[in-house]
Amino acid sequence: MNTQNQYLKAIYLVQEQDDGPASTGRVADLLDVSPASANEMIGKLEERGLADHEKYKGVSLTDDGIVLARDALQTYCIIERFLVEVLEVEEFRAEARSLETVIDATVAERLDTIIDRPPDCPDCFDAEHDVCSRLLSEIDVDSVESEAAD
Repeated sequence: MNTQNQYLKAIYLVQEQDDGPASTGRVADLLDVSPASANEMIGKLEERGLADHEKYKGVSLTDDGIVLARDALQTYCIIERFLVEVLEVEEFRAEARSLETVIDATVAERLDTIIDRPPDCPDCFDAEHDVCSRLLSEIDVDSVESEAAD
């Protein structure tokens, strides 16, 4: 199940990559859900004042949506870095996706004290590889790309 934060993060990343509104199809693909499910959640985000959706143009996050999306992305980066740097988990991306739905802000803050997170986080996130770009230099990029293909 994808959470509000995962949708916000996905929309934010697609917006950044496309330099404009995110298509519902790209958001659905990124989250591995049906376009109907993506539309439903985007509607909820719009009702909550976190997104603006214009049919056939896509979805854009509001200022409040962007703040929440960046917070969610930063938490995701913290989880990824913890899994790689402290626990040395090879399949860290799949684990991070699972953990991001259950790790709250307090736990993320505590994990953050253990890792070496760059001050520019979450701007260091590489949306194409779905990983912190600084981790790309520490890990095998081929394994990240093959894991992304799975």
